[in-house]
Amino acid sequence: MKRLGKVSHYAKQGFLILRSDWIPSLNDPVVDKNLNLIGIIKDVFGPVKMPYVAVKPKVKNPEGYVGQVLYIDERKRKKKREQKGKGKKFRKKRPIPGKRG
Repeated sequence: MKRLGKVSHYAKQGFLILRSDWIPSLNDPVVDKNLNLIGIIKDVFGPVKMPYVAVKPKVKNPEGYVGQVLYIDERKRKKKREQKGKGKKFRKKRPIPGKRG
């Protein structure tokens, strides 16, 4: 569990806005101190040293979390797939055509 930041306000667009001291990844799960899922990170904006984080809440009363500290749950974080050698097959390079004319 890593500290994300303190909720500053609830925006009209339906996001909880936090101030953080590090840059989190998008779509990371956000929890409170009791490890209850609050939402997921949808946007990171502002200055690099102290960015703002927009969290899309998945709770019924998101206004109740204003002023509370929220955390990133590293256990529920989706791991990125390793794609070395997987995915698109590599094709042989075509020879460069000569000059025409």
